[in-house]
Formats: sequence, structure tokens, C-alpha cells
Amino acid sequence: MDSRLYLLTGATGLLGGNILRELVSRGERVRVLVLPHDAAIANLPSGVEVVEGDLLDDSALERFFTNPGNHKIMVIHAASIVTLDPDPNEKVRAVNVDGTRKIVAQSLRHRIKKLVYVSSTGAIPELPKGQGICEVEEHDPARVIGYYGKTKAEATDLVLRAARESGLDASVVYPSGIFGPNDYGFGLITSCIKMVAQGRLRISIGGTFNSVDVRDLAAGIIACTERGRQGESYIMASSCYTFTQLSEAICRESGAKGSLFTVPLWLARPFAGIGALLCKITNSPAWFSPYTVYNLERNNDYSAAKAERELGFRCRPLNETIADTISWLKREGVLPVNE
Repeated sequence: MDSRLYLLTGATGLLGGNILRELVSRGERVRVLVLPHDAAIANLPSGVEVVEGDLLDDSALERFFTNPGNHKIMVIHAASIVTLDPDPNEKVRAVNVDGTRKIVAQSLRHRIKKLVYVSSTGAIPELPKGQGICEVEEHDPARVIGYYGKTKAEATDLVLRAARESGLDASVVYPSGIFGPNDYGFGLITSCIKMVAQGRLRISIGGTFNSVDVRDLAAGIIACTERGRQGESYIMASSCYTFTQLSEAICRESGAKGSLFTVPLWLARPFAGIGALLCKITNSPAWFSPYTVYNLERNNDYSAAKAERELGFRCRPLNETIADTISWLKREGVLPVNE
């Protein structure tokens, strides 16, 4: 047979879920690897093959990669643990690095047709402000900030080394921040949209961010399975926006009142440590921490020119993503529907 079978990890997350829906809408056959007894299994599209297990479970991975129909196997490895905590974490490393190593080993063993690894722009060393950040060939964890970025740098190097040295047809995608509709995990940008639209966040903060619409990213990743070159990597990002531009766009689309004032980063920085401490005490995500301030303060000017040129990647305007996310929040009952 000449048909394709897509193997997808991370299918119950924001990005993986959008990749899955797009593949199903195209009529592709998809098999997903999900954690045992994950409640989100019930919401997966009909017809999708489900293998229960995790990235560190060799027997589950063997079932996941089994190809009795002699299909062309296309692997999209989108699963990872994202953390804003800069401290080392054994579980984060095990999933992000060791799990990726196992995916690479299985891909080589089963001679798959294509592997696309979803890395992160956090794996790319920062350049001075005023310089656009492009793809790199070498990935040194010591040159990036944050433990998540370090694990993604190490895992990315594993994938590209397999492409260079073992002949694996693998490509890497570096997304910037990710947001958009159907973000049931309520990531940083979605949480911000919700709070601003509810009038609970009337203070803006200095700095910039770069976040790509999850739907555009999903389409770009699928394009990479078809057109991505072996051993090449592709940044998929949007324009660089200020946090104030984000707040103003949310207010325009939701009808919420605008920010009272903007707190400069130099003034916010001393309070970031307190925010991180409170998050540890309450066991909640560290949305406001020294690492958050660093990400707002750093150079976030990523170039998606290579992905645009070779893969046809396009990212819709910020206002459109915000409007669609607000509409989704209203449908979910998180925000009130205007009469």
C-alpha cells in the first residue's frame, strides 16, 4: 500500500489537538499516543487509533510504531512538558529529552518515512536586540535561558544529529509562543485574554512577546511532513508585539475597558520573585516570575522567512487570533455573550 499513517504524540494538548483535527479533516489516517486513562481520550475524533502509554514506555512505543499495513509512516512528535520554572526538573528532562531519544530510536528502527520534531524558539540562543533571530545548526543548552529551553535544545540536537549521522529524514519546527481557540489548558496568553476581557487586569506591563496562532502552526507542521528538508529546521513565529498592544487589541475585540497604566519592566522585576514564591506555595503555574520578566525583556524578533519560503507557512494577524479566541471563550461560557 502507498497510503500514509500519521503517528502523533501530544494529541490531547492545544497544539497536538489542532494538528489532529487538521489531519482528520484532510482524511488522513492517524494514530495517537496518549497517557493511560487520560479523560481527553473521549474527545478525540472518531476513527483515530489510540495507543495508551507514555514516551518512556518501550512496549507502548513499539505498539505505537507497529506498521502491519506497510503504510508510509509520518511521525509528528509534539508532546513535551512546558514549564516556566527555571529550576532543573527530572520529569521535564525525562519526557523532553529521553522521550525524544526514544522516538528517534523507534523512527530509525521502523524506517519511518518522515519525522517532524516540535522544538521551541526557546532552544535558540538569544541575539542582541535589533537583530532578527534565525534558525541555527548547533544547539548548546548552556547558551539558552530556562530549563525548558535547555531540554528542548538538547532534544533538538538529538533529532538533527540522527538526520546527519544516521540518515533519518527528520526536520525540526521551532514555534514561538502558542495560543488560539480551544486552549483548554489556559496558557499564558489565553489566561491574559480572559482576565483583560473580564476587566480583572487593568494594568499592562512593558516588554514584548511573540506568539503564533495554533491553527497556523498546525498547518505549518503538517506542511513540514510533506516539504521539510532532511536535517533542516524552521522557525514558525508571528511578528513581535508589545504587551500593551496585546491588551489594547483584547479591549477592542471584547469591549473591555482599557489599561489604567503600564508598569515598566524595571519596576515589575523586583516583584517577580514574590510571584514565583507564591506560585510554589499554591502549586500553581508560575505566570509571573523572573523568567516571565526575562521573556518580556529579551529579544523576541524571530524570523519565519525560511518556513514561509520553503513550506508556505503564514501566520494570521494578532487581532484575528484574539477575536477568535474571545469568541471561543464566549462559546465555552468563560466570557459573557454580549446581547
